[in-house]
Amino acid sequence: MRNFDLSPLYRASVGFDRVADVLDRALATDLPQHSYPPYNIEKTGETSYRISIAVAGFSVSDLSVEMRDGAVIVTGRKAADDDNRSFLHRGIATRAFERRFTLADHVRVEGASHVDGMLNIDLVREIPEALKPRRIEIAKPAKPVEKLDA
Repeated sequence: MRNFDLSPLYRASVGFDRVADVLDRALATDLPQHSYPPYNIEKTGETSYRISIAVAGFSVSDLSVEMRDGAVIVTGRKAADDDNRSFLHRGIATRAFERRFTLADHVRVEGASHVDGMLNIDLVREIPEALKPRRIEIAKPAKPVEKLDA
């Protein structure tokens, strides 16, 4: 088990707080590893991604997708079941959950859909014009510089 001290990063940099926070969360060993509900993260294009979450038994009204603090937060809250039902085996989990996905800068949620028991969240990376590479013209002097003789 490794422990990393990220305090030098906080002392020696400005504006990288979010990166350090993401690293802190990723390296935290005391957080339980949740596996419910199962999910996939796939790259669907050059600048597009999709998060697919298996939400069998949940309807659209039971689910919530929210963007907050640079993360996509997906919650599922199933309404109370009818007490008149008697199960011989209950293998389909419909317990409440909250799943958080931290997004990189300039990644935004494009949309969400619920199809065949899967919640699909489509993401796209949009790089602002100010951050895109651009060519800078080098100006030529109007007239040649004269040399002075000493």
